[in-house]
Amino acid sequence: MTRKLEELFDLPPTAQDVDTSVPAIPENREKLAAIDDAIDKIDSALPAVRGLDATDTEMDELAGLATGSYKDLMDLGMQVDSRFASEIFSVASNMLGHAITAKTAKLDKKLKMIDLQLKKARLDQQTAASKDSNEEAIPTAQGMVLSRNDLLERIIAGNKENTKKE
Repeated sequence: MTRKLEELFDLPPTAQDVDTSVPAIPENREKLAAIDDAIDKIDSALPAVRGLDATDTEMDELAGLATGSYKDLMDLGMQVDSRFASEIFSVASNMLGHAITAKTAKLDKKLKMIDLQLKKARLDQQTAASKDSNEEAIPTAQGMVLSRNDLLERIIAGNKENTKKE
């Protein structure tokens, strides 16, 4: 139901109009802060490319215009004769589609830029690793080959030592 019909018939607002926001759970605040920091880092890296802000504002303007036109056409469609309403609703859905397309294009562009930055960081890391490869590799672990019986003897000896300490 639209707001205009609610006002016309003096009906209470629908559940969609009522704000049912839930306060953030304290355990999630740290995670949200970490996510916000990551987003801030990404946003601070994006302006390094020229022209990103201009196209972002243009896409936001286009999405806003299309959304406004959608709302106007939906209100008009509710007020005209039913035989003409289908055409108006069809145009309104096209306007909403254009708004979604504008927002999607904006997000795709940002994701491509992030992908390029990650690829560049990976390439930088690989080139730095290739420069360090001249040094000897440091072993990270040592191992030995044991038979099943030797392994069982060590496990039993370890258990006996643990029971003596307790």
